[in-house]
Amino acid sequence: MKPRRFTEEQIIGILKQAQAGMRIVDLCRMHGISDATFYTWRTKYGGMEVSDAKRLKQLEDENKKLKQMLADTMLENRAIKDVLSKKW
Repeated sequence: MKPRRFTEEQIIGILKQAQAGMRIVDLCRMHGISDATFYTWRTKYGGMEVSDAKRLKQLEDENKKLKQMLADTMLENRAIKDVLSKKW
């Protein structure tokens, strides 16, 4: 079966249905997800609103970019130190 990609809005909507009292087994069957996926989502997005989830996604993207910039800078620094440490 092809994996689906749910948006944050859809995930939060599914979690709100569970909070409203719908059985988790029925909810998972209706949306075509596993119990493990539901509980993973609940751990990550539980208690959030859509705006909070969007902000979380922005922060994760920004963090990824900053980590990449740091790695690039460290690599450049290491290359410069290697060149400067060689005896001519």
